[in-house]
Amino acid sequence: MSRQPMYRQIAGAIRTQIESGELKPGDALPTESALQAQFSVSRVTVRQALKQLTEQGIIESIQGSGSYVKEERVNYDIYQLTSFSEKLGDRHADTHSEVQVFEVIKTDETLAAQLHLAPGDKAWHVKRVRFIRQKPVALEETWMPLVIFPDLTWEVMENSKYHFIEQVKKRVIDRSEQEIVPVMPDEEAVAALGIDPARPILEKISRGFLKSGEVFEYSRNLFKSDDYKFTLVAKRRQ
Repeated sequence: MSRQPMYRQIAGAIRTQIESGELKPGDALPTESALQAQFSVSRVTVRQALKQLTEQGIIESIQGSGSYVKEERVNYDIYQLTSFSEKLGDRHADTHSEVQVFEVIKTDETLAAQLHLAPGDKAWHVKRVRFIRQKPVALEETWMPLVIFPDLTWEVMENSKYHFIEQVKKRVIDRSEQEIVPVMPDEEAVAALGIDPARPILEKISRGFLKSGEVFEYSRNLFKSDDYKFTLVAKRRQ
């Protein structure tokens, strides 16, 4: 019989499952109730074990969802303009989006300027949560000119808008101008991403341009800092 406290034994058993590959990055751990039954311990003991694994960076807890084996951070290459699913292509990870808002609005002066429209012109307003497997990792709010995309649909935004633009609309995407800053999450981000309201997250403001020079989107993305890393290559001027 091990002399280790029971919570350490539980943490060790879960760690062994992860190291052996029985539990893979992104996999959900058994529920607290299931772990209680499996090890015949109290909920407090189970939570101690999960807390230890969380502090060691082995698992992470998603508010209202459960605990998951922690994945390597998504590498967001600033110099590669790729879609959400394309960034994760080498992982063969299941990704999906949950659309929360899909509507047409009239632009005010500020939004119209960002989209190169006249105030009062119409634009799509879309809000969606991006998932890797069943874990929410980003909250995106996007505005797109109605005049360019009159046939945009809810189903398109559940998948890839880049695929729609390039493969369906046959338009050429040229570039994206981006600004990334740390911010404190608001209530909406906390609820959507299941994050600690006291920890900063990363906000990316971007405008996408077509080869024609038209602005095809203005977006605000909120990323969980634990799940993303941003990389760039800087060369010294010769």
